[in-house]
Amino acid sequence: MITTTYNYQETLAASVRANWRVEDIIGGDKRLDFTRPFMPDSLARVNAIDFLDHEEKIVLNQIRGYGYLTTFGLVEEFILPFVLDHVRPHLNEDDYRTRALLQFASEEAKHIQLFKKFAKEFEQGFVTYCETIGPPEEIGKAVLSHGPLGVALVILGTEWATQKHYLESVRDDNELDPQFKSLLRNHWIEEAQHTKLDTLMVQSLTDNLTEDQIEKGINDYAAIGGLIDDGLKQQVEFDLEAFQRAAGRMLAEFERKQFRSIQLQALRWTYLGSAMVHPNFLATIGEFSPSARKRIEEMAPEFS
Repeated sequence: MITTTYNYQETLAASVRANWRVEDIIGGDKRLDFTRPFMPDSLARVNAIDFLDHEEKIVLNQIRGYGYLTTFGLVEEFILPFVLDHVRPHLNEDDYRTRALLQFASEEAKHIQLFKKFAKEFEQGFVTYCETIGPPEEIGKAVLSHGPLGVALVILGTEWATQKHYLESVRDDNELDPQFKSLLRNHWIEEAQHTKLDTLMVQSLTDNLTEDQIEKGINDYAAIGGLIDDGLKQQVEFDLEAFQRAAGRMLAEFERKQFRSIQLQALRWTYLGSAMVHPNFLATIGEFSPSARKRIEEMAPEFS
């Protein structure tokens, strides 16, 4: 059983205090600066690609920033219906629970809109077209075909990963474009409350499960991770093609090999590994299943 100090009333109050509008973050004179990197190198890992010059590293970094928006936007699109499905059966049981989860859903819808607006500005200002995995509806359908516990664990890990990304990599990086950094900061602010609600959802889903049901949940989590990993492999190919178009040159075979190797691990760390090693994520899993925690810890190095 999971024990936590989180509660719906306090989390709702914190969410209301932290609330921001999309219009305050993007639009008008709030524009992306395409002379600067968008992502910290701990996530983008462009500096490790030794055949790129300075300008090419910025180009690839910005491609990765665009991918960050579209990938998290895709994830938000299956979080939204999952949260609504979770709240619906108990609408009349706890007013604070209902309001907190509906606020959660509203914020996820807002994040989807935010990412779309930033993506549109990127597309207008970047030198070439960048393809991304999708469509979101199909990926969401595939994810939501798995059991609720598996999906909830993926969401919990993803939310904790965004906290790790901002606090450990983005916050103190003064080289980043201020506008893109503002997006990541505001996303982080609201996701900080979502991690608490995710934990409470996992708690409610695991309270009365048998060991076999928990094992199925972990298997579903691993299966969704495999689905995401397949998508990341495709995204590397899209990023390679986008980079070659933007740079105006075709990479040699040894360069493409290095690009694929470094960038696949960068994507795996960003979207999978950084979640799987987060201490709060592991602590939650360890409370309802120490063996499940151990299994995830054993999987994590492949995605670092």
